Amino acid sequence: MKQLLLLFALTISINLSAQENNSFSFTYNHQALSIKEVDRSVAFYKTILKLEEITNRTKMEGIRWFSLGEGKELHLVSILPGEIKLNKAVHLALTCKNFDAFIKHLTAMQIPYSDWPGTPNKITLRADGVQQIYLQDPDGYWIEVNTAAQN
Repeated sequence: MKQLLLLFALTISINLSAQENNSFSFTYNHQALSIKEVDRSVAFYKTILKLEEITNRTKMEGIRWFSLGEGKELHLVSILPGEIKLNKAVHLALTCKNFDAFIKHLTAMQIPYSDWPGTPNKITLRADGVQQIYLQDPDGYWIEVNTAAQN
C-alpha cells in the first residue's frame, strides 16, 4: 500500500511538473528588422512583396509595421545605430500562393533573386518538392519565398 501511495504521489508530482514546463504555449507574433532608411525599406516591402502596412502601435518615429497575415507582423526599425552582419541562413521565409507570378513580378521589376547556392535567376527544388528562391531587401536581409503551403 505504501508503494502504491508513493507511486501515486510521484505520478502527481511528475504531472504537475510537466504542466508547469508546458504552460507557456508560445505562438509566433512578429519579426523585427533593424534597417537604415525607413522610407527605402517601406517602399521595398510595399512594392516588391506587396505587403500591407498596418498601424505602428508604438507610435515611435522610425518604426513601421506590416501585416504578414493571420495576425503575424513584420516590424521595420530604423532607430538603432550600428552595423548588422547578415548571412543567408538568417532569413525571413514567406510562402507564396502564386509563385510563378511572383517570379515574373521580380523579373519585371529587375529584382535579382537566386537559388540557395546563389545562382542568379534559378529556383531551388527541395527534396520534398517545395520550390524556393532568395532575394535581399535594401538593407541586405535575406528573404526566402517558397511554395511550402501548396504541397
